[in-house]
Amino acid sequence: MYYLSSNGLLFIASWEDFSASPYPCSAGKWTKGFGHLILPGEKFDTLTVRQGLVLLGKDIDEKVNDVNFLVKVPLEQYQFDALVSFAFNLGSDIDKDDIAEGLGDSTLLKKLNAGDYTGASEEFGKWVKAKGVVLNGLVRRREAEKNMFLHNTYTFCA
Repeated sequence: MYYLSSNGLLFIASWEDFSASPYPCSAGKWTKGFGHLILPGEKFDTLTVRQGLVLLGKDIDEKVNDVNFLVKVPLEQYQFDALVSFAFNLGSDIDKDDIAEGLGDSTLLKKLNAGDYTGASEEFGKWVKAKGVVLNGLVRRREAEKNMFLHNTYTFCA
């Protein structure tokens, strides 16, 4: 069982803008805090940074469990951190269909679980669109995740 490192947590937080109030993310989903998708029944009130960090921790714990479930090959810590960031940003996609909507049905995961670490790393750059539009922020984040996955390089968003 793998756990997210402190560098992994700081990496994810650096790529997620904090918002005290709800806003629609680039995919049009209502979000607050550090990229927390607002769930049915959650209130739309404002958050403090501390509350946002608590939500971030809970959301990341879920993705940590998902990545541990999905990945069947050994990983280095930095590879695990990159995959958790990817799943946090795009979703885990643990469902019964074969539609690639996140990590679960992705070619990245298929290549990784086949032991093709380099081939898996090349898949990060294919996940840079929201609503069919390439976003520069996603291009930069996927490149940073790829570099982390391959080279143990944590590039924090400025």
